[in-house]
Amino acid sequence: MLLYGQFHAGDPILKKLDLLHYLSIVSLLGLIALGLAWEGWLAPLRPGGSALVLKVLPLLLPLFGVLRGRVYTYQWASMLILLYLAEGLTRALTDSGVGRALALAEVLLALMFFFGSIFYVRVAARELREKTAQN
Repeated sequence: MLLYGQFHAGDPILKKLDLLHYLSIVSLLGLIALGLAWEGWLAPLRPGGSALVLKVLPLLLPLFGVLRGRVYTYQWASMLILLYLAEGLTRALTDSGVGRALALAEVLLALMFFFGSIFYVRVAARELREKTAQN
């Protein structure tokens, strides 16, 4: 069984898996923090904060599965993150000033998570196939 969350210095495949795992964690936590800060006080739609701060709640659903390196969670979370990519692109085109910069940051973080999770699933599946072929 693969040990997720530990740095594997010897095996290059496990090292790549760790890198993708940490990239996904950092980008997911970044999206959560960005969503809270953006709608809470940086550039809310209404002065004093917006109910859109609740948009980070769906990001909490895959958090523990991603932290544990569960492939199934990565699979469905990569589809969920596309909603945040779409929102970021829409607001990057419609907002101005700070809102546009925050939207571009959301796009960047969503792309980081999307590609990190897609490649994580790919590498993990390949590793699993190789392990089962050896047995």
